[in-house]
Amino acid sequence: MRQSLLLLVLTTAACNITNTPPSITPPPALGSETLVPPATDSAPLSFTETPPPQPPANAASFPDPNAYQWVEAVTGLNKPVDIQNAGDGSGRLFILEQSGRIRVVENGQLLEMPFLDISDRVDDSASERGLIGLAFHPDYERNGFFYVNYTGDGGDTVIARFQATSDPNAADANSEKRLLGVAQPFPNHNGGVVVFGPDGYLYIGLGDGGAAGDPFGNGQKLDTLLGKVLRIDVDNGDPYAIPPDNPFGNEIWHYGLRNPWRISFDRATGDLYIADVGQGAWEEIDYVPAGQGGLNFGWNLFEGNHPYAGGSEEGVTKAVAEYDHGLGCSVTGGSVYHGAIPEWQGIYLYGDYCSGLVWGLIHSGQGWQSQVLFETGLRISTFGEDEAGEIYLANHGGSVYRLESK
Repeated sequence: MRQSLLLLVLTTAACNITNTPPSITPPPALGSETLVPPATDSAPLSFTETPPPQPPANAASFPDPNAYQWVEAVTGLNKPVDIQNAGDGSGRLFILEQSGRIRVVENGQLLEMPFLDISDRVDDSASERGLIGLAFHPDYERNGFFYVNYTGDGGDTVIARFQATSDPNAADANSEKRLLGVAQPFPNHNGGVVVFGPDGYLYIGLGDGGAAGDPFGNGQKLDTLLGKVLRIDVDNGDPYAIPPDNPFGNEIWHYGLRNPWRISFDRATGDLYIADVGQGAWEEIDYVPAGQGGLNFGWNLFEGNHPYAGGSEEGVTKAVAEYDHGLGCSVTGGSVYHGAIPEWQGIYLYGDYCSGLVWGLIHSGQGWQSQVLFETGLRISTFGEDEAGEIYLANHGGSVYRLESK
């Protein structure tokens, strides 16, 4: 099902993105392949379709995007891939550079010295490898703990904790405590995101292990962490504990995912949004009501809401939004707006790395609605929020933009 979308296009004027159509040459995607589904020697798993969850209405309609613009807020970055705030009242932004550094933006200025530099232990030899996820502990102001997802020697995923020093703009690179290591059979689909949920647990997005078509069927297996969203308790156990209500008695919270590069929680509702990068035809957004675990999003039986390797739809939770590769090739999530502009309240914004399109997603009285709102011409690698709920996006080419009124 291809959405009926209104395309509104923008161009870059000075440092702002405004409303005149640009000419776009899409860059290479972050690890997207166009390959046929794998052959199967046995009957696929049998499932029954689960309709998309239906939350209460969060917005009635979309604002007129012609009244808004993406304003360049930070320049001089090297392949930014994540934007976070520490939740400590400082107003700072922390931006991940894929090569292994965390940069600080304080009072609107990019500081010269990095907050953390672990480039000596980060493998960024492929487009989806590197330092790719950052999350600050909910009690960061007291304990100084933060968590990262990076590709270590040999290409394996490392989830590690670091600690800030007495200097608020410097962390101790020698404070690393590794919590989890996950072997990666191929150099793509590493996932990347780490984020704390409203329950205080750490959520981790992991891809299916890479290659194309999920050749090992990891997305549907519950004995591997690949192709999943994980949920762990970093405040108990050593190095962590399994939350007692995890549905499978292990780290797995959701499964059936190809490459959940970015996931995020709505700070007002606790609902979870998962942007799952597709194979060769469809990109998808998945929605999870607050506190619900154990959902199967269908990969590799389905790509988006469409058959891929095949199988019935029993037990598969459908995507709430999708788009085909006529509109892009690598979805980038995504944050729900809760800043100072009333018209944007409750709207989930997400984009595409290849086309630079930015969509809005709402749930109104008519169900889920998704609409293209901006065409930026940027290589959108991530979205992020500041402490006030304003939304930013990163251009992988080296800059960060903020949504503002004209």
